[in-house]
Amino acid sequence: MIASLNGKLILKDINTAVIECGGVGYKCFISKNTYSALPKIGEDVFLFTFLAVREDALDLYGFINSEELEIFKLITTVNGVGYKIGLAIISELSPDRITLSIASGDAKSLTAASGVGIKLAQRIVLELKDKIGSVSAYSGNDDIAAVGNATAHTASKEAIEALVSLGFSQSEASLAVSRLDTDLSVDELIKSALKSLSRRNNG
Repeated sequence: MIASLNGKLILKDINTAVIECGGVGYKCFISKNTYSALPKIGEDVFLFTFLAVREDALDLYGFINSEELEIFKLITTVNGVGYKIGLAIISELSPDRITLSIASGDAKSLTAASGVGIKLAQRIVLELKDKIGSVSAYSGNDDIAAVGNATAHTASKEAIEALVSLGFSQSEASLAVSRLDTDLSVDELIKSALKSLSRRNNG
């Protein structure tokens, strides 16, 4: 198993990067986020990698950080999510956003990725919601646990539903409400969350 590459970047485009290590050029499929983080041609680069073994090919996927690698490995365990679709998802959404979307049941946000319809997005959420704690462990924040607590609390749940009806995504609403005092009334939760969301959108 090739777990990482550390060498000179000799070619790159929006979908692939070629890294020379010990005189050998390794072609990696990459996400848009990894592409944007790559250095200039000729400079040194380090990528975490995942080797996909198939009957007719050995495909190498490269990631600029371990967060991308771990969420890629997790979402590609879902039936119907191949490596190309997995890469498409992490090209559209950051690892933290994917994790929050799954934790809050926000399947719709995952459909932003090419090749992901609502049925597949719902399957991803359904199959991974209970496993998402393993991903949140590396993120260094408590947002995932907080979202889970908010969606389980009656007043918070009602506030989240109200915010979604106003046009906010499930994950945006869940995250905003999860940061508030659960002793607040539904109306107070909605008003405070709206203020928070307004500051974020205007910031």
